[in-house]
Amino acid sequence: MKVALVHDWLTNMGGAERVVINFKEVYKESPIYTTIYNPDNLDDALRDIDVRTSFLQNKKDAKKNHQKYFPFMPMAFESFNLNEYDVVLSSSSSCAKGVVTNPNAMHVCYCHSPMRYGWEFYYEYADTSDMKKLKKDLLKYFINYMRVWDNVSSNRVDYFIANSENVARRIWKHYRRESVVIHPPVRCNLFNISDVDEDYFLIVSRLVEYKRIDLAVEAFNELGLPLVIIGDGAERKRLEAMAKDNIKFLGRQPDSVIKDYYSKCRAFVFPGEEDFGITPLEAQASGRPVIAFGRGGALETVVEQKTGIFFKEQTVESLKSAIEEFEKIKFDKDIIRKHAEEFDEGIFKEKINNFILERYNEFKNTKRWKVL
Repeated sequence: MKVALVHDWLTNMGGAERVVINFKEVYKESPIYTTIYNPDNLDDALRDIDVRTSFLQNKKDAKKNHQKYFPFMPMAFESFNLNEYDVVLSSSSSCAKGVVTNPNAMHVCYCHSPMRYGWEFYYEYADTSDMKKLKKDLLKYFINYMRVWDNVSSNRVDYFIANSENVARRIWKHYRRESVVIHPPVRCNLFNISDVDEDYFLIVSRLVEYKRIDLAVEAFNELGLPLVIIGDGAERKRLEAMAKDNIKFLGRQPDSVIKDYYSKCRAFVFPGEEDFGITPLEAQASGRPVIAFGRGGALETVVEQKTGIFFKEQTVESLKSAIEEFEKIKFDKDIIRKHAEEFDEGIFKEKINNFILERYNEFKNTKRWKVL
């Protein structure tokens, strides 16, 4: 069984790239097809391996700003010749699922999300964008095309795997396709419980608008409690300008530093709504509770009053109330850690491999046509 791996782009590390690493560990001989590849920003596991890029790879600034080439990504994925493979396993939150495969090849898509900016997030982006009216009008026509392409290309997938029940609902809503849920992997072996309890709350995140880190900054400004923020992004300067002295920004940090901060924090703060969200589970793998907005993937990874608590509205006051409620609860580090182990990467890889083998046997032996 010859397998090809496909991923939207490999330009920075994130939860989706961790999934690709696990795919590569299961299918060691498989090449990875992607639009743009920047190994300088990736972990060692994604360097010096067989990565096959599209015509976008050599475009100006593509490695630093892959988003500007989004209009060409459907064409880029359709340009890959995958005819030699028996199985194509795509990792997609954008266009990777749109690859063209031969009739005898099985295509399984691990869907992190249907194309966000084509569906729900489009309205938020268009309303807040400072683009001129002409560009906004052109954006409407372009996104209309992308929605049509996104829906049509979903029919090229034989089996969908959703990374959460939240995403499974969206796959059904936008594509009318059923899916199986396999939650993303957590590297539990990387994290550990510490007996040291330091007096700070923690955020580990890309600093972009939809993560709603501004909510946490405002809440902790008012509460005066210590908050450490690890990560970088377009919002960093604005957030630093908002923050008082009790909030520290550390920028991007290596795993060893992040691990240490996870293991000693009072709690992990997760103010955004994510399709799944891996960082709350990393905190729990360190035995630390989570204070999360009660929407999206967090509802599948945090157990109320047992491994964390939720705030119900995405407002400063609601988050402040949750932090004050958190102060009254005593959490058990071992129970929190045990919950996170249910999402361990070893379990993930086993589930993925079993799914592929079972579905491939089914795919080969099922006829979907009649001869009259």
